[in-house]
Amino acid sequence: MKKLSARRRHPLAAVVVLLLALACTGGLYVLLAPTSQAKADTTAQSLAIDEGKKLFAVGCASCHGTGGQGTTDGPSLVGVGAAAVDFQVGTGRMPAQQPGAQVPKKKNIYSQAEIDQLATYISSLGAGPNVPTEAQYGPDGADIAKGGELFRTNCAQCHNFTGKGGALTHGKFAPDLEGVAPKHIYEAMQTGPQNMPSFPDTTLSEQNKKDIIAYLDAVNGDDTVSPGGLELGGLGPVSEGLFAWIFGLGALIAVAVWVAARTAKAKKS
Repeated sequence: MKKLSARRRHPLAAVVVLLLALACTGGLYVLLAPTSQAKADTTAQSLAIDEGKKLFAVGCASCHGTGGQGTTDGPSLVGVGAAAVDFQVGTGRMPAQQPGAQVPKKKNIYSQAEIDQLATYISSLGAGPNVPTEAQYGPDGADIAKGGELFRTNCAQCHNFTGKGGALTHGKFAPDLEGVAPKHIYEAMQTGPQNMPSFPDTTLSEQNKKDIIAYLDAVNGDDTVSPGGLELGGLGPVSEGLFAWIFGLGALIAVAVWVAARTAKAKKS
């Protein structure tokens, strides 16, 4: 009986073993760490949503509904994500100035902080594409040649070979991409604004988007030389030659008519 009692464990032995196990796995820190950081993040998120909701009520609710559910004057914003808000508001397209076939780009009336608050509120209505980081759309690691191939395959039909834009049907148009911020180009590919189709990562990967943005920056940069002289939409020397041929031939015809008229008048006199 003495031997059995000697082998009995101390009542706190199990607690000590549990604490050692938690310490080895990092669980002890989780139990004892202060929760102030998590509370601060939650509070900041809630404040951003509240401020964004106020901005939405003033500038957006008249068309998109008080809860972003959409109306006859504007589509639902549930699930469009923060990237769509950052693009539409950041480029001045929203709030729309007036209805029409297509909402054009105009001067932005919101600060970036206000745009972020709007985006946070819209994101709270339903999950959607997030605002990309600079690592996603920056030039580091981009393949310009691959980007040109992808752009000509997927985008040139509407935006022209070098992103100069072009007319579409029923008063719509593909905008000029020169001078557009890389972040907004990435967001447009993500979300497919207005007449543009969306290109999620399953269609164009993150690397593909980076390559396309690098290509547009290269062909529209200050160091790029147009071998055909005047750009005329970036179509190259053929367009300039056709332009000269049409107007040159027209001028020759006009001169021929004038000479013939002068000759006939001279014969009559």
